[in-house]
Amino acid sequence: MRLDRFLSEATGMSRKEATRALHREEVSVNGVVQKKGAFQVPAGAEVLWDNERLELTGPTYLMMHKPLDCVCANDDAIHRTVFSYLDLPNLDKLHTVGRLDLDTSGLLLITDDGKWSHRITAPKRQCPKIYHAWLAEPLSPSAVNAFAAGLQLHGETALTAPAVLEIINQREALVHVHEGRYHQVRRMFAAVGNKVEKLHREQVGALKLDADLAPGEYRVLTTAEVALF
Repeated sequence: MRLDRFLSEATGMSRKEATRALHREEVSVNGVVQKKGAFQVPAGAEVLWDNERLELTGPTYLMMHKPLDCVCANDDAIHRTVFSYLDLPNLDKLHTVGRLDLDTSGLLLITDDGKWSHRITAPKRQCPKIYHAWLAEPLSPSAVNAFAAGLQLHGETALTAPAVLEIINQREALVHVHEGRYHQVRRMFAAVGNKVEKLHREQVGALKLDADLAPGEYRVLTTAEVALF
């Protein structure tokens, strides 16, 4: 790896800032001061910046309980972002695995591993997601068959893929979907004449939201949880 990239990934500084640090002779590799960003850092080398050892961390995998009224974006001029809840370095390198709407809470995955997130979001993978919906009107049992058959969403020609609707009570249900259309779950209920008043994602694939996480809290995924995808 180039030395300027190593500095950037280990400290969060920009490439320009890394170049300046090198020119100021603040960086050494295995005891030798290096001034060139193109210098290739050997595996296992000791890299010091201002006499402090730098380490590259591995990929980041987080589970977050996304609260309401925040958006899945790195920056937003109007709304608070999910990243504002994270007390971690190099936030600009992280991304959300898919998105949850401003008014949807629940399980959100965050990582800097693009290949891992693609395995979850790629349409051909058909990774299932489970949402808990609270509804304005009583649910008709016929909605179960309608969801299973596919629904015509407003403004679209193709039916939704078959989905599983589990009715909990007249105004609560679990929805299992593997597509990711815009506001899909809300629009599916609208297609059967109902309105979602509250929506919460409980599960992605085999991974469930940790019940110990309060809204806005997060934790690192275990190795076994990462391996689920």
